[in-house]
This record gives sequence, structure tokens and C-alpha cells, in this order.
Amino acid sequence: MPEDATAFNHRKNAFNALIVSSWPDQAENEKHIRWTRQLWQALQPHATTDVYVNYLGPETDEGADRVRAAYGARKYERLRALKQEYDPQNMFRMNQNIKP
Repeated sequence: MPEDATAFNHRKNAFNALIVSSWPDQAENEKHIRWTRQLWQALQPHATTDVYVNYLGPETDEGADRVRAAYGARKYERLRALKQEYDPQNMFRMNQNIKP
């Protein structure tokens, strides 16, 4: 499928990794946060700078630029135009919002 056929980018990437760590005992926070961050650092040489929108945190944490990066400037503007046409009051604004 051509890259511009859908809103989602990064179809060229062969793999997608998501690191999820959780633990029941808060006393172990430091240990688990440490290994999670170490794993993230170990994967960095093999990673791209691409952003997948469903893996972003709240816009207040990540920033609107990260949402734009997930779609790319051209697709973002196409989606923004659709949002303006079909949801100009921005009723559907949860998750990673594209403002009309």
C-alpha cells in the first residue's frame, strides 16, 4: 500500500517495539524503572526517530509537534482539513488530538 494512501506513516519499518513495564510493589520502583530505561537506551542504536501516534502520551507531556511528527506535515494538514470539515467544534478531542 502506498505511504500516502492512509493516515498512518512508517510502513517502511520492519519492526515496531513497545516497552511496557509494570510491577505490583512500589518499593521496587527504582529497580524496574532502571531496567526499563536501560532497555530503552540499548535499543536506541537500532531505532528510528519515527513516532507512532498511539504510543504518545498526553499532548501536555509530548507536545503538539510530536502529534504532527506521527503523521508527517502533509498528512497532518490533510487530517486537519478533515477535522475542520467534520468536527469544527473539536468534540472528538481525546487522545492525540488534531485541532480543527
